[in-house]
Formats: sequence, C-alpha cells, structure tokens
Amino acid sequence: MQPRQIARELALLSLSQLPANPEKLSEQQLADLVLAAVRTLSTEVQDALEASAAELKRAADRLLKSETRASDLQSATAMVKDAIELSQTAVNRLGGAIELPEFIHISNQREIRDYAMQIITTVNANRTEIDDILSKSLVDWQLNRLARVDRDILRIAVCEIQFMELAHQMAINQAVELAKRYSGEEGHRFINGVLRRTLEQINAI
Repeated sequence: MQPRQIARELALLSLSQLPANPEKLSEQQLADLVLAAVRTLSTEVQDALEASAAELKRAADRLLKSETRASDLQSATAMVKDAIELSQTAVNRLGGAIELPEFIHISNQREIRDYAMQIITTVNANRTEIDDILSKSLVDWQLNRLARVDRDILRIAVCEIQFMELAHQMAINQAVELAKRYSGEEGHRFINGVLRRTLEQINAI
C-alpha cells in the first residue's frame, strides 16, 4: 500500500472517534487519535485470526459429517461444498490479517502520521462546509442518516479535493477503495455515485 493510502485509512479510523461537534484539536489529541487507530488495527489482526480458526474448524466439521452422517451423495456433496466455501473465507481472512502487521509497522512512519493528522485537522476544521457540499449531492438521502463510516469516507474525499488539492479522480478512487474495506457490500458503488455528483457540483461553481 502507498503511504498516503495508509494515512487515509488511519484518518478514517481516527475520525470515527471525534465528537459530533467539531472543535480545535491539539497536537497531542491528534497523536492520540492516530495511536488509537493503530491499536484498532492491532485488535483487527487478533480478531481475524480467531475468526479464521473458527471457520476452519467449522469446515473440518462439515467434512467429517460428509463422511459419517450424509444419507446420500447429494447431502455429502452439499456438505463438502459448504466446507470448501468456509475454508476459502478463512484463507481470504488470513490473507488480510497477514498484511496488517506490516501495515501497522509502516503506520509509524512520520510521513504517514503527518498526512493522517492533516486530513483529520482539515476535515474537523471545515466539517460544516464539507457536509454542505455533500448534502447537496445526496439524492433521497440525508447525510446524518448515512452510516458513520460512509459519511467519513465521503468527508475525507471532499476534504482532499476541496482543501488539499488532490486530483479529483484519485480522491474518488481512494474513497472507493476505503469503502470496499470498511463499508457494506454495496457501499463502494454508493460512495462512487455520491462523489461523482459532488464533483459535478464543485466544477459547476
């Protein structure tokens, strides 16, 4: 992962801990927020390993049942298929968990923490304007009714476009990648659509 991609992820995890009403943050408060985000990722590693172990155990149980309890070939096939799917889920989860320790280590680099703190500070200081821009881009939705993670992903993207001079398409692409990791199943499509309407609105000004 690129340094700024990691910084955005840290910023996203940090923004979830901010109060609803923006207030000026001290350097120490910012550092504490980023540290808490790194600790969240550390917990995620442990959770992923435990979930993978449970899925592999369930897969093994399904295979055993396919050999000892299946009444016919169709039942046995269904159990084996279920076991394979559980194993695949566990392997995918482990793949993500393996990447996290390196991610956490890289997160300690000054460049990454500085950019994460810049995003947090800028979003916090300009939240009213950012939210106004987003509210005008939502169709049949209210910003305060969105899931917190989706709202914060959108805020980061608008912040980088409007206040940090990031290339528009890059900001949208990065927001979509964050949504794929942290949002719901269709979250990345929703985020993409909102940001494209937001971009049209910004360009029209």
